Amino acid sequence: MIKIGMIIGDRYEVLEKIGTGGMSDVYKAKDHKLNRYVAMKVLKQEFSENANFVSKFRVEAQAAAGLMHPNIVNVYDVGEENGIYFIVMELVEGITLKKYIEKKARLSVKEAVSIAIQVSMGIEAAHNNHIIHRDIKPQNIIISKEGKVKVTDFGIAKAATSNTITSNVMGSVHYTSPEQARGGYSDEKSDIYSLGITMFEMLTGRVPFNGETTVAIAIKHIQEPLPSPRDYIPEIPLSVEQIVFKCCQKSPDRRYQTMADLVTDLKQSLINPDEDFVKMVNPDEEGSTRMITDKDMMQIKRQSDRRDSMDEALRLKKDVRRKYYDEEDDEDEEDMLSEDEDEDDLEEDMDDEEEEEYDSKMEKVTTILAVVAALLIGCIVLFLVGKTLGILPFEGLGSKKEEDAGTEDAGKVEMPKVVGRQVEEVKTELLGLGLTPEITYRETDEYEAGLVLECNIGIGQMVDSKTEIILTVSAGASGVEVPDVAGMSTAQAVSNLEQKGFVVNRTESYDAAVEKGNVISQSPEGGTKAPSGSAVTIRISQGAEDNKVRVPDLIKLSEMDAMATIKESGLDVGSVREVNHEDESLKGLVCYQSYSVGSYVDPGTAIDLQVSIGPKQGTYSFVGSIEAPSAAEDPEYRDGLNVTVTIDTADGIQLLNTSTASFPISVNYTGIRSATGTVTFTYMVTTDATTQTNPETGEVTTTEGTAVQKTVSREVQFTPES
Repeated sequence: MIKIGMIIGDRYEVLEKIGTGGMSDVYKAKDHKLNRYVAMKVLKQEFSENANFVSKFRVEAQAAAGLMHPNIVNVYDVGEENGIYFIVMELVEGITLKKYIEKKARLSVKEAVSIAIQVSMGIEAAHNNHIIHRDIKPQNIIISKEGKVKVTDFGIAKAATSNTITSNVMGSVHYTSPEQARGGYSDEKSDIYSLGITMFEMLTGRVPFNGETTVAIAIKHIQEPLPSPRDYIPEIPLSVEQIVFKCCQKSPDRRYQTMADLVTDLKQSLINPDEDFVKMVNPDEEGSTRMITDKDMMQIKRQSDRRDSMDEALRLKKDVRRKYYDEEDDEDEEDMLSEDEDEDDLEEDMDDEEEEEYDSKMEKVTTILAVVAALLIGCIVLFLVGKTLGILPFEGLGSKKEEDAGTEDAGKVEMPKVVGRQVEEVKTELLGLGLTPEITYRETDEYEAGLVLECNIGIGQMVDSKTEIILTVSAGASGVEVPDVAGMSTAQAVSNLEQKGFVVNRTESYDAAVEKGNVISQSPEGGTKAPSGSAVTIRISQGAEDNKVRVPDLIKLSEMDAMATIKESGLDVGSVREVNHEDESLKGLVCYQSYSVGSYVDPGTAIDLQVSIGPKQGTYSFVGSIEAPSAAEDPEYRDGLNVTVTIDTADGIQLLNTSTASFPISVNYTGIRSATGTVTFTYMVTTDATTQTNPETGEVTTTEGTAVQKTVSREVQFTPES
């Protein structure tokens, strides 16, 4: 078992645990031989006991140790000690691509392509050494603090899959290739498929195939076509979309055949993002039926005419020879022998010519049949193509209806459950689906304030962004009347609402009938009642339609990521304030933005941010005195001993660390974050000397006392501050 501080392999000192995975735990360690910090991956117990797995694991890990590339987490050493199997790797300070995507929701196209290029170059180096990863996914890609992208876990995946170990498979099945899902042979092109799925997630913030079970997801990889990433993010360039499609072809032969080819297209997409330069290769084209061209027909006719001429010449030659044989029948007897010999030779020649004539006729018939068959097949192909493209005159309304039915639900989303949930949670989910709800409040003492009571759209209905969604929300027993600010200037409207204790969310839209900068409408409407402190959304006119910038979703991003997203969108960062927020999960993240997600604003508009510092916490004080250890706590304690006294709070803050021989000690601490603490006394006690007399000899032996360190701990409760 691994313990912090232990030395492994006579050189690696285990310092701290920095991660855990399906098969192993990862520790930070120091290599004392080379005086550097490393990452040590230690196999978990259940895998260490599998001899077959350990054998393959060591072979693959040793192969991976031969890889050295800037975009690969390099393996330094592989070993075993006392049943502990470990791999020593390069220590990369950073986060996984999976966490990076989660932090940013999705990556910009340039950033995603740049990361994909670096990953491809690392995988290419492995493929050139005949090492296949087999488990490419964002969790196995690390982005260092310097921005370097590195792929990890080479070779380990092969050892795992060869032993049918399924740990953490739910995290991998989203990225597995169809041939891997079938359990078939996988090669370099399986890594290309998995990288294509990873690119899809970087660009859209989601995986293309999802399901409740791993089997359901695997079946989708095998059967369902890959959705277009531009269906989710329309601004993705055509070339990048085509690269993803080519990587994720179901048939390995239709994908990129090497990582070098993929890198070439990725670099080209950075230069010419909107060009259609990606070649989708169909290996069946070489064996497919082709239409006969006019040039082909002329060549066939010339060959046919040439054969007819040759046949006629052979026929005439046979007639002449036959006539010649009849005239020679009256010649002398002595010449008959030689003539017979000549005739035998001629008959052999004639037999050969007859065979040649027969072969040429068969060849002619075969050619004609081939031409007829080709023409028939060509007609069938033309018919099918015409029907597919809808250019045939007998294409009726039936196909049009089928097409309309297939696209009827395009762009729509399923309405989630909203009744009985908190309105802020519901608003966040609906805005994430591209839906903008209108809020109305109702005073009631039956339900707590902020609870959604009704919705005009039922759960499960398919709706689009234009659907009017009205939420009726509880205002509690004593709601505050919402001022009517429609038609006011933005500044006046915000002032009126904030004076009543409301939080103002702003969204913008075009309206030629309302002066630019004035309020078009508000939700909830003026004159209704809403809970104090709830949000009122005002829609601000931008005048006639113009070029605007769509406000991105900044909630749950770190301050730095939010500022970067604002700048990438062509907007400016306004004020940034730290505030308390009740949602513990938002601590350190953006919890408020001054413009609503999806609204349109002028380029350069300043977006104000609020960053959560966590829920507001109460504080405590510790005022009084600390008495010496009592007889109950330690009967051996004596007054006058030198004692080290420490006071530590439950959250790890040390308030006091002093040595004294006199008690009590006066203390006065305020602003303590924890409600409890521990007082610890540490001191040395000397035992009394002992005397023993030997009854036989009367000899007296005296044993001196020894010094023993004693520790006494005492729990204390701190006093809440008002």
